[in-house]
Formats: sequence, structure tokens, C-alpha cells
Amino acid sequence: MAGHSHWANIKHKKGANDAKKAAVITQMGKLIKVAVQLGGPDVDTNPRLRLSISKARAQNMTRDAIERAIKKAAGMLDNGKQIEELVYEGYASNGVAVVVEAATDNRNRTAPELRKLFERGGGALGAPGCVSWQFHMKALFLVAGSDEDGVMEAILEADADAEDISITDNGISITAAPEYYDSIADALKSAQLEVLSSDLTKVADNTVEIDNLDAANKIQSFIENLESHDDVSSVYSNFTPTDAIAQEME
Repeated sequence: MAGHSHWANIKHKKGANDAKKAAVITQMGKLIKVAVQLGGPDVDTNPRLRLSISKARAQNMTRDAIERAIKKAAGMLDNGKQIEELVYEGYASNGVAVVVEAATDNRNRTAPELRKLFERGGGALGAPGCVSWQFHMKALFLVAGSDEDGVMEAILEADADAEDISITDNGISITAAPEYYDSIADALKSAQLEVLSSDLTKVADNTVEIDNLDAANKIQSFIENLESHDDVSSVYSNFTPTDAIAQEME
């Protein structure tokens, strides 16, 4: 799948950075909070919460931390503030498509702040639907080694389905529909296969490959600035540095 090598490189690189790990956990806490506020704390009756928990697990958030996040969010249900989910779309520099999911109690605050971040990052907000049509939710895994047959056997035994299994320079990549995330994760664990990274994320049909270090760093910095905004839950893009540039990125 286009962009898969970029996903493996960037996710693995970020996973080695403690500060960024903490930021990811904070982001997962936001997703859980929004899910609880919109649909309640009962996992069985709240599919949004189930997906948020799966995403948190994919980012190595512990079971205790997830439970604390749910309990904390449940205590906020009666704060009188109406949480609204919004999606903003636009472009970073070099024509990179960006989708931002936000949860806010004041869209009049959030919209101009995100617009300013887009402008400072060399991009611009677009009309609703201008880029989101090309993004689709996927479960992604990167498994250590080169035993492709072993990976396929483990997934088949779990009665799961993968859209793509391929060997990369970093290991074996797996792409699947999001509903198979838990079953594939459990199957790989049962088979004692080392999972280097996993994620539930939106993946673009086509990517914009960047072969200039300054441009790549500028786009990555812009994406990280969006992710750090208090109202932002998730950021997706079709940005892909070349393998050589990915190794040099800050």
C-alpha cells in the first residue's frame, strides 16, 4: 500500500521518543473522553468508545490508564458543556492533503485557531469534503522478521482477514479493515510474533512523496502543531517522505 513504508519509518521513529509517546497517550485520552461524553461509559453500547479503546491499545496505553480515562470522562458528563465533533480539511505545503478531527465546546474558538495553524504551516483550510474522500480507516501492523508465512498462518487461525501482507525493509507489514484490529493483535501475540508497531488510522488512497528535507520537516512540524492543539483528536495526511529523507528528519 502506498505510504506504508513512511508509516513504518515515522511511527517507529516516534516510538523511540519519550516526549512524543506522552503526547500520543494524551491524544488517546482525548479520544476516550469524547467517546464517553458523546455515547456514555458503557463499552457494550458505545461503539465509538470501543474504537477509541482499540486505538489506545494500539498506541500501548495500559489497561489501567484506559480505565482511568473512562472514569474521568464519565465524571465530566454533567459539566453542562456540549461537546461537538468537527472535521476540518485542507492542505499543507506541497499539496499534502490533511484531515483534522476535533472535539470542542466552542467552534468559534477552534475554527480560527486551526485556520491560523494551517496558514502558519504554509497551507490552507478547504471546503468540507475537499480531501476526506480519499482517506479510509485501516488497521496497520509492523511485525519483526521476515516469516511472512508464519504471519499469514496466525491471522488465518484467528479467522481474521488482511487486505495486504508484505515484507518491507523494516519487517512484515499488515493492512486490514479496522474491525479486525483486536483479532489480529491477539493472533500475533498468541503466535509469539514481535509487533514493532500497530495503529488504527486513516490511510489515503494516494500519497504525496516529499524528497526535500526542509519541506518534509516543515510539513511534519505543521502536523505536530495541529496534533498538540487542545481541541484536536486526530490528524491524518497523505504526506510521505522518501526513505532517505525519512532517515534524516528531525
